[in-house]
Amino acid sequence: MSDPPGMLHPELLAKGGADSIERDGRRLDHAEGSSKPLRATPEPQPRGAKIHGNRPVDQAEAAARFIAAPEHEKMHDERLWDLRQKRDREMHGIPEWEELRSLASAIKEHTLTRLDEYLDRFEANARSNGVHVHWARDAAEHNRIVHGILKDHGAKSLIKSKSMLTEECGFRPYMASVGIEVIETDLGERIQQLDNEDPSHVVVPAVHKLRTDVAQVFSRTIGTDPGNSDVHYLAESQREATRPLILKADAGMTGCNFAVAETGSAVVCTNEGNADLSANVPKLHIASVGIEKIIPRLEHLAVFVRLLSRSALGSPITQYTSHFRGPREGGEMHFVLVDNGRSERLGMTEFWASLKCIRCGACMNTCPVYRRSGGLSYGATYSGPIGLIIDPTFNARKYSNLPFASTLNGSCSNVCPVKINIHEQIYAWRRELVKRHEVPFAKKAAMKAAGELLSRPATYRAAIAAADIALAHLPRFVIYNGLNAWGKHREVPHPPKQSFHSWHRANRGDKG
Repeated sequence: MSDPPGMLHPELLAKGGADSIERDGRRLDHAEGSSKPLRATPEPQPRGAKIHGNRPVDQAEAAARFIAAPEHEKMHDERLWDLRQKRDREMHGIPEWEELRSLASAIKEHTLTRLDEYLDRFEANARSNGVHVHWARDAAEHNRIVHGILKDHGAKSLIKSKSMLTEECGFRPYMASVGIEVIETDLGERIQQLDNEDPSHVVVPAVHKLRTDVAQVFSRTIGTDPGNSDVHYLAESQREATRPLILKADAGMTGCNFAVAETGSAVVCTNEGNADLSANVPKLHIASVGIEKIIPRLEHLAVFVRLLSRSALGSPITQYTSHFRGPREGGEMHFVLVDNGRSERLGMTEFWASLKCIRCGACMNTCPVYRRSGGLSYGATYSGPIGLIIDPTFNARKYSNLPFASTLNGSCSNVCPVKINIHEQIYAWRRELVKRHEVPFAKKAAMKAAGELLSRPATYRAAIAAADIALAHLPRFVIYNGLNAWGKHREVPHPPKQSFHSWHRANRGDKG
């Protein structure tokens, strides 16, 4: 089996390098560890979408600002495409890849259709392991429950590994409001926390930042040299600054990649070991668990573990796959099972399959829109293709623009390890938003006019002929005006000498 062509850095395939590890004649690599460093000229980092209460997020405006920063846009695109290509290499190395995807999708569908049964089983087994289990209807209840646990233990500081669920719940701002310090232990999350930004990607939270951006953040917050953007220096400086906070923390929190009903255990997959620190350094461990993370049996976990890191980073497995089954001696463990709209989504005929998501980010890495617009342009916890179908379930008005930030090319569905029909759901959300009157009047009017035109072949052909004549003869300033959205960022194509319809009529019209 040969590696697919078109690698961003072909030299990574070279054998016999000083740092290479080979098995069965094939070089092994692991995620970013095998990537050639990408260097860029420093430029100010574009910020994310501007949030104005419940008003629709203007993703296009924020994306335009990101694209206007060429170093960031190029670096972001290359980094994520590199991950996509690594994912493809790993996929081609497993003959049963498609079988694994089908099996993972079937396991998720089975579990979601019997979710109440497996949640009850998980709770019973977790309690029998000595774990305290709590149920949270929404984000606010999740935050209150965790606050209550911390208050009961007199905890004033909490170390936390990466968790998109806690981002979804607005956990850190809530904890700050009640005087409890939260320290992110994942490097990317810590960078974003220190810069007062949300994560821009579900796996690599600071992927939109240049190393010079990180150098500025660390200089401002932990006192590093602003002129030193060496990644080893920055990582070590952050480690030295954060490790004392970890060692003296009163409590620890993790998310949960998979919750195994059979064993009542929470499984967390990381590459930095920070979840193990968060769970084991303090005596109090709290895990936030979305109810859709349940899988029936431990044997099913093997299917997802083989798919997760390969899909996310193009590596065979995460460095750490940690099973948290019960509290350590003298310690205490709590699982908070969170709904926050998931039950409602489960009842949505066209959108329930989004609950299969294992948060690998593969759809984001392949998406041409996401790669070039940056995750923060979406103004939501979940960005990229998966965000387009999840975010409107939380707030259809606020995120009404997001399903239109897609080309519907289907690449997201093709790479999804659990076979979510993402592009079909994006299209379904467009229809749903029109029904709910959450589409701007100008867009509705334009689509209605287009529908009328396309439904009348003779009128359509006449309009095309008139447009071709106009493009060929009108002055440039007339064509490139404020109403021509296409012409804002690209040249209008030259009009063809002949339409396909007229060519077909002249050349094939009498041939049936």
